[in-house]
Amino acid sequence: MDFKRYLKEYPNKEGRFGKFGGAYLPEELVPAFAEINEAYLTICHSSQFINELRRIRREFQGRPTPVYHCERLSRKIGNCQIYLKREDLNHSGAHKLNHCMGEGLLAKFMGKKRIIAETGAGQHGVALATAAAFFGLDCTIYMGEVDIKKQAPNVARMKVLGAKVVPVSRGAKTLKEAVDAAFEDYLANYKETIYCIGSALGPHPFPMMVRDFQTVVGIEAREQFSEMTGFLPDVVTACLGGGSNAIGTFYDFHNDAEVKKFCVEGGGRGDADGDNAKTLSGAGTPGILHGAYSYLLQDQDGQVVEAYSISAGLDYPGVGPEHSYFKDQGIVTYVSVTDKEALAAFQRLSRIEGIIPALESSHALAYLEKLMPETKAGENVVVCLSGRGDKDVQMVAKELGEDIA
Repeated sequence: MDFKRYLKEYPNKEGRFGKFGGAYLPEELVPAFAEINEAYLTICHSSQFINELRRIRREFQGRPTPVYHCERLSRKIGNCQIYLKREDLNHSGAHKLNHCMGEGLLAKFMGKKRIIAETGAGQHGVALATAAAFFGLDCTIYMGEVDIKKQAPNVARMKVLGAKVVPVSRGAKTLKEAVDAAFEDYLANYKETIYCIGSALGPHPFPMMVRDFQTVVGIEAREQFSEMTGFLPDVVTACLGGGSNAIGTFYDFHNDAEVKKFCVEGGGRGDADGDNAKTLSGAGTPGILHGAYSYLLQDQDGQVVEAYSISAGLDYPGVGPEHSYFKDQGIVTYVSVTDKEALAAFQRLSRIEGIIPALESSHALAYLEKLMPETKAGENVVVCLSGRGDKDVQMVAKELGEDIA
């Protein structure tokens, strides 16, 4: 496939990546999504919008984030050299601010007064609360009660930033239910509100918008790595929940067949239904979830199967439509690691490099152990470190039986 015109051709006007994507919406929301799509395609290609977003990224977010060579980690576990794209150093601590600032700026241009979203690990919630404070917008964040208990530090940060955090107590009380609740809010309040979805999923134009705002990760990584080494990496890898950090990381390497691309899902505690979040590396099949056609975890009757991961940002029973397309086209290889392997990687990077990774990112780091035997001396791997792990320290300590109170 020739990716030179990829961004112009995918998604198509119906929001499709091949057979995946689209917009399966209640009739009442069709005009609202048409308004967002028209505004995005008009405003976001204007020089005024682009220049303002560039200024925000430079002066407020602290971009570009660096690519860092992990010399000690490379010696410890590798045949090859390991590099990190440091999205943990993006303001608010994760890659999520890349699309939240873009969505907030779009809301401001459209004259909206309120932004809402769901969050799992809390990184998207913190990023959107940050954007709302920056642009002077009201902000409501929906979060499952299970995730609220896992991610208390991020809940506190959202509230400090002025956001209203609404606990969701239905079903599994995790990310899927938070998305459901946010859609219900948007259905009732779409005239003055924009729903800023937390990943590259949902109905068109959300997957396109989030991808476009996240491409800065891959664009920077390619330029920085090439400047450091004089060539391209042999492997690029990222974790996968809904897909925002991965879709941004892979973007500028689309046309490089020689660069292997791995996406790492949450293998959880086993292969049984309800014990993992392996949508693309496991038992996922195509279906409709949250307004889009993509791979998801479902039973033979088409009922959604609960996803599980130690990482609150990965326990989602589906993926974005573009990742579904990449799987079927063989563009990206989708794999998984277990909770235990992710916890080991969390400790390893912290103790060897002095960098505490988010549990989501720890899944991508854990896959290095499996990848290393397949690499050769002189090869290079770039891992997207999608966020920092401050939010996870207490939970990790509890899982390891350590008392840090």
